[in-house]
Amino acid sequence: MTGNFTARKVRVNGIVQGVGFRPFVYQLARRHGLRGEVANTPDGVRIHVEGFCRDIDAFRRDLGEHPPPLAQITEIVDCPDPVDGYTDFSIAASQRHAARSTLISPDVCVCDDCLEELFDPRDRRYRYPFVNCTNCGPRYTIIEDIPYDRPATAMQGFTMCRRCQAEYDDPGDRRFHAQPNACADCGPQVALYDRRRRPVAGDAVETAADLLKRGKIVAVKGLGGFHLAADAANAAVVSRLRKRKNREEKPFALMSYRLADIVRYAVVRAFEQELLTCPQRPIVLLEKRTPNPLCPQVAPGNRYFGVMLPYTPLHYLLLGCGFSALVMTSGNRAHEPLAIENEEAFGRLSDIADYFLVHNRPIVIRSDDSIARIAAGAVRFLRRSRGYVPAPVFLKTKVPPILACGGELKNTVCLSAGNRAFLSQHIGDLENPAAGRFFEETIAHLQRILSIRPEIIACDLHPDYLSSRYARRQTGMRRIGVQHHHAHIASCMAENGIDGPVIGLAFDGTGYGSDGRIWGGEVLIVEGHRFRRAAHLAEVALPGGAAAIREPWRMAVSYLYAAFGNGFRDLALPAIEKIDSWKIDGIVAMIAKKINSPATTSMGRLFDGMAALLGLRDTVSYEGQAAMELEMLAGADRAAAYEYEWTGGDVRVVALAPLVRQVVCDIENGRTAAEISARFHRTLIELFTALCETIRAESGLKRVVLSGGVFQNVRLLSGFVRTLAQKKFDVYTHKKVPANDGGLCLGQLLVAAETAARKRLRCV
Repeated sequence: MTGNFTARKVRVNGIVQGVGFRPFVYQLARRHGLRGEVANTPDGVRIHVEGFCRDIDAFRRDLGEHPPPLAQITEIVDCPDPVDGYTDFSIAASQRHAARSTLISPDVCVCDDCLEELFDPRDRRYRYPFVNCTNCGPRYTIIEDIPYDRPATAMQGFTMCRRCQAEYDDPGDRRFHAQPNACADCGPQVALYDRRRRPVAGDAVETAADLLKRGKIVAVKGLGGFHLAADAANAAVVSRLRKRKNREEKPFALMSYRLADIVRYAVVRAFEQELLTCPQRPIVLLEKRTPNPLCPQVAPGNRYFGVMLPYTPLHYLLLGCGFSALVMTSGNRAHEPLAIENEEAFGRLSDIADYFLVHNRPIVIRSDDSIARIAAGAVRFLRRSRGYVPAPVFLKTKVPPILACGGELKNTVCLSAGNRAFLSQHIGDLENPAAGRFFEETIAHLQRILSIRPEIIACDLHPDYLSSRYARRQTGMRRIGVQHHHAHIASCMAENGIDGPVIGLAFDGTGYGSDGRIWGGEVLIVEGHRFRRAAHLAEVALPGGAAAIREPWRMAVSYLYAAFGNGFRDLALPAIEKIDSWKIDGIVAMIAKKINSPATTSMGRLFDGMAALLGLRDTVSYEGQAAMELEMLAGADRAAAYEYEWTGGDVRVVALAPLVRQVVCDIENGRTAAEISARFHRTLIELFTALCETIRAESGLKRVVLSGGVFQNVRLLSGFVRTLAQKKFDVYTHKKVPANDGGLCLGQLLVAAETAARKRLRCV
């Protein structure tokens, strides 16, 4: 050991555990003739190598340039180390200590190598529903603690057989140190039961497939929870599933075996194919083909299907039995979390499902399917969950340990460590105790596996949100309230790595304003911890409060009353004429007397009111239904905008009465609803672009940030991106987290960090 024989210590951070990284390092070191060891640590992976300088340099280069498929390296740091006289290279036992900063891999779909084994009659894992290797399979949903070793996962109760153990111990094997490694002799098993918990004889998967073909509903235990499965071509069973689940019209998710099946009923473009087939396997929104072989009850009144490809071996076995598509909707009751335990599923789903296809591998934490679409040239998340969590969003600067609690709807939470923000999986609407328990379980789980002890807790200003009440109960942390729309804009700024000041367009259904009123159509000037309201939609009454969200006709009456007074009753409007006069009298009285009719500037309610005014939707069965139907109705994007106006002053107010009057005129003159919808969309785009130009002339700001649930509207998003860019604005949109409230917690975290930093500066 003379001359240029040396040693180096290498530390690798990122998603480097549970992805075959140690076997990769082992094989790479052997290939370059190096000695030493590699070990998992709570910080990532630690490597000690000894050898000639040229060989170590080559090893270091390959380490960064050719990592395993699922690895995501965020940092490689190396330095000289003493030569200890290793005689070979080995994988050392994982290290455990208090500080933890490693990144955990999300769950990913089964890989091609494992699929080949699954369907090879000569392979010992033929038709084994839990085949996996270091390149695929469960991760986040089975991890109880880190470092990621088998005793800290849901596999701790399954002792590997001799052959599986030999694979696990063999550095040349694809399953070298694959923690979920198992086979039919030693691993988890599937079983089929009826709703009375009586076992069903025969091959569990094949029998379940036969039951599905016979029009039965089967609850299927998956990776992060149960699905409710039904044959998507069978109208009777899909209708029965809707009735049992109390889900009138909201579209069901679909799963098909292969792309060739999907293209029979949906249009799949190149970018959508790439998204469908990525390892994360999200549900992708695809335009329906007309005609198509699926029953209309799958997605009534909607131009799109939500479709995913199989992501577990069990899914492949089930779908491979000859289905064009299966409905695979979340295994829960309305507004409740996913069922994950077998007994829990029997208890909660037995009046929905006819049969239960279960297994005995525990699910540590719920994780619903992610939902995404391609819009305005990029992937847009409607729900960021399985396949993507807990991969972090990287922040521009390091921040203190913070817990951000999110909002009330589409809740997610966020924890920070250094420059990394870890958003949770989709938790859902916090409307009942079960959802509240899931919310708290998720926080506890993330804090444990990430070893983060927050110093600051951030929450929405709304005093009655469950998430805000939770924040108020916590002790030992500084609490920072963040205004809802400020958080929306900050969320988009965080994921794009930009600082303020910016012009922010925050459009959604409901958000608690800093004045205690209901906001939702806001133009903000945002700079870090602070914002000011530059403009907003004119206020109108929300008659009946939440009832006006469920019954958009109330909003139509509210906008008409604001524009015409009592004279609106003399208008020739079919959508209003069909409403009982006594109901309209009651709404007008509520508005006039200000009884249970809070004022709102909500953009979402404006869309609802327009949809009702055009006769599209008097009531809704799920959030955003009326607005989506208004968007899908819109005709060709050549319609001229309506005239618009706003009042002056420090905070401009966008007048809505002129817009409503022009829409009414079009209705009375016989213009089609499709043309009016197109004009309405075009008006909003031109109006707020003009407002941005006015603000730029006054302030010099040319960066515009778009956020809020209304920007899930593809027509609106694409129109704003295009039109603002034509006017030489720099436009920032969401690509990493949802524009809806599923991304709110990231903005809360950024604002809280900025607020804390400003306080520290003042103290110095």
